[in-house]
Amino acid sequence: MTLRGLLSKIRPFVKPYRRLVIATLLLTIVGSFAVQINALILRYTVDGISNLMVEKQPLSSGFHLLATISIVLLIKEILYTFIQFGQKYYGEKLRIYISRDFSQAIVEKILTYKMAFYTSEENESGKLQTRIDLGISSLTRLVQNFFIDIMPLFANAIVALIFIFLANVYVGLLSLAIVPIYFYVSQLQANRLSGFRRKMRTYRETKNNGIISLIDSITVIKSFVREPLEAEKHKKIQYDMTENQLQTRKTSFLFEGIKSFLEQFGLVMVIILTSYFVLNGEMTIGAIMFHILLFNNVTAPIRQLHRIYDEINDAMIYSESFFEILDANQEVETSGTYIPEKIGGHIEMTDVYFDYPNGTEALKDVSMVIKPNEITALVGLSGAGKSTIINLLDKFYQPSKGTIYLDGVDLADYNTTELRKKIGLVLQKNHIFKGTIEENIRYGNPDAEFCLVEEAAKKAYIHDQIIELPQKYQSDARLLSGGQQQRIAIARLFLKDPAIIFLDEPTASLDAIATEQIKKSLDAIKENRTVIIVSHSISQIIDASSIVVMEEGKVVASGTHEELYEQRCTYFKIFSAMANSLNLDKIRQSLNM
Repeated sequence: MTLRGLLSKIRPFVKPYRRLVIATLLLTIVGSFAVQINALILRYTVDGISNLMVEKQPLSSGFHLLATISIVLLIKEILYTFIQFGQKYYGEKLRIYISRDFSQAIVEKILTYKMAFYTSEENESGKLQTRIDLGISSLTRLVQNFFIDIMPLFANAIVALIFIFLANVYVGLLSLAIVPIYFYVSQLQANRLSGFRRKMRTYRETKNNGIISLIDSITVIKSFVREPLEAEKHKKIQYDMTENQLQTRKTSFLFEGIKSFLEQFGLVMVIILTSYFVLNGEMTIGAIMFHILLFNNVTAPIRQLHRIYDEINDAMIYSESFFEILDANQEVETSGTYIPEKIGGHIEMTDVYFDYPNGTEALKDVSMVIKPNEITALVGLSGAGKSTIINLLDKFYQPSKGTIYLDGVDLADYNTTELRKKIGLVLQKNHIFKGTIEENIRYGNPDAEFCLVEEAAKKAYIHDQIIELPQKYQSDARLLSGGQQQRIAIARLFLKDPAIIFLDEPTASLDAIATEQIKKSLDAIKENRTVIIVSHSISQIIDASSIVVMEEGKVVASGTHEELYEQRCTYFKIFSAMANSLNLDKIRQSLNM
């Protein structure tokens, strides 16, 4: 990321607020002239007092001079206070607006990305969060510095140089000569520090991702008593960051010393040159203080150059990854244009292959037919490719090869948004959003009336438990048990009323009673819909109209339960293993008793 490239990226975000920019610029220009008044007044004061002493004027004349100067300075300070307030307020307003727009733009963009973006190792949640947070903060800080700090300082420096040149060309040339040298040293400092800053960005991403991972896995860590091991992992990152920070500060201090010397050297030269002109009779005594103050106005922004370069380099470094996320157009979900009036649910997969972004081969030459308004079960060992098929049917991913048809139309031609409105998905662990039970159910249809929310909860067999809660439907949904949360997700699906439903291990990790209750909910929602279910539960599989058996990414058999069981092949082994795991002999004895 170059400075020109960075400015071109920021420009679209600044453009809507050009009136604020113009107002800030005008106030900055006026303020830069107001700053020079002190130097003019000081020269006038020193020369005036000097003349009064030479002419041996009475003390009253001096009081008159001081009163005039005081009034002028007071009026100037009052006006300058208003100018500074307006300039800083408009600049800060611009920063806040742009920060808001950056945040909204990145949120809107990442919501459009396909699943492959989120499953990439480079886009783990901790790394994404760090890139977004640091990108926004560094970019908005750059805008703030430019309109509130940098621009006024440089405007003051330019106006001060103009005044110096108007007073004396030689002093102006001397003052101007210091500037490029100072710029060069500051740029060397920035280039030297850029490598350290890039390393720090990587360390921060790794650290944040590690902390998130540590919190997510805290139960496992404690159960295996691995706290010292995890602390040691984190300690290494911290030590690497510390060493990098020390090197950064060491380099900064070295260059700061060089720049301080240059500034003081320039000041000494200005004093010597102006003193020479005074002694030679070409300047008045007041000109010495006049040029010193103006030279300070020139060097003030130069003193800030290191910070300015730091901010610009931070913005360029952190904006790289930020704009990579914002501009990752190849990651945006592809969408067709076909919008059907009604979806029947006839699905046909023909010679489908699929590889995940990390290179894992998930499906190989898969062909199958799923009939509408029937229940189809996908059966196979873990890693057989069952969940991958659901991901493809929901257009979370595109097949690497082959075609998927829905009601005779290529699935790729469907408008993704409209297609997903007709599809419902129940996972092993459905996400419950922060908020009330009503809000979570209403997620299926935000415009639904409350009576429909209640009706959906009744169909999901959760209404009776909700009304027993102190706050009923306004209770915090995240405080519910796992089984209750699963039924909230199913109620959400009832409210959506999709034509096709995908069930991916909907009763896994739940106790027997919760599983039985959820089975009632699922049985209710399966009616008159095309249902595809992935499950290791015998009760879910045996009810299916058709069963597709998968092994290592391939379809090895399909048919009804009876047909597949009689073949005594893969399905027979899987079903027998499921039945044996239930200890059916013992269960049968207990039921007979």
